[in-house]
Amino acid sequence: MDYPKLKSIIEGLLFMAGDEGLNKRQLADILELDADLAADLVYDLHRDLAREQRGVQVAEVAGAYRMTTNPDHAAYFERMAYTPTRSQLSQAALETLSIVAYRQPITRIDIEEIRGVKSDRAIQSLVSKDLIEEVGRAEAIGRPILYGTTKSFLDYFGLPNIKALPEPKQVDIDEALEEQTQMLFERLGERQTTIDEFIPVNGDKED
Repeated sequence: MDYPKLKSIIEGLLFMAGDEGLNKRQLADILELDADLAADLVYDLHRDLAREQRGVQVAEVAGAYRMTTNPDHAAYFERMAYTPTRSQLSQAALETLSIVAYRQPITRIDIEEIRGVKSDRAIQSLVSKDLIEEVGRAEAIGRPILYGTTKSFLDYFGLPNIKALPEPKQVDIDEALEEQTQMLFERLGERQTTIDEFIPVNGDKED
């Protein structure tokens, strides 16, 4: 059995799984291995990453394994997240944000079904900017994370509450998504604001 290859596959699987991660039973089913062996391989991968002082690590959260950033480098990650060049929202992030705003609480899988593409990076970007956050877990297999908007989202778009979002006229889901995204974009233009105006550079959030 090629253990280095299996660990490499696990690393890729955990990266693809994103924040939801995979538990040892899920890994075992995918790799067609014993669950305990899958767990041992994850532990070996964790030690490999730590020994090589990599920028990522394997963490176990609520029984699932996730790829996370190395906490020793947190200051640099925060610096990247809150620099002015990172404060603007990409089209993908804005589209993802509109889905969360109008359909919250919502899982990553549901977001991707609506967009038709993977959205891990857009979701991570929005979380790092404190525009969306984990608000619970869905009552479904694997208990996927539910996302919702934050107080910073309301500040960012100048909204008193989530009910103040402009209502789309379209009924068709694809047309509604396009309209919702455009309305958020226009709202953003009206505000003429960036995240740096209400999130200090050190990453501490205002009360």
